[in-house]
Amino acid sequence: MTHTIGNKNKLIARVRRIKGQVEAVERALEAELGCADVLMLVASLRGAVHGLSAEVMEDHIRNHVADPDTDKDPERAKGAAELIEVVRTYLK
Repeated sequence: MTHTIGNKNKLIARVRRIKGQVEAVERALEAELGCADVLMLVASLRGAVHGLSAEVMEDHIRNHVADPDTDKDPERAKGAAELIEVVRTYLK
């Protein structure tokens, strides 16, 4: 079983929230809301997509590269922890 299947419900819930945010952007454009309002909605959407990406990447690192919590090689565990932190920071 892949890690995305193991977290399927959680990931689908995130995607559904993102879908709602996309629909909110569409409604805002249809209603001809001001640029600032639309940009705020787009910023929220971007943050949600980045959060989903970071979660999938972190799970991938933990399941297919190295899990910093269980890897017996301290250097490898440290490298995995650092990579996860970089991904989280980059996609913030």
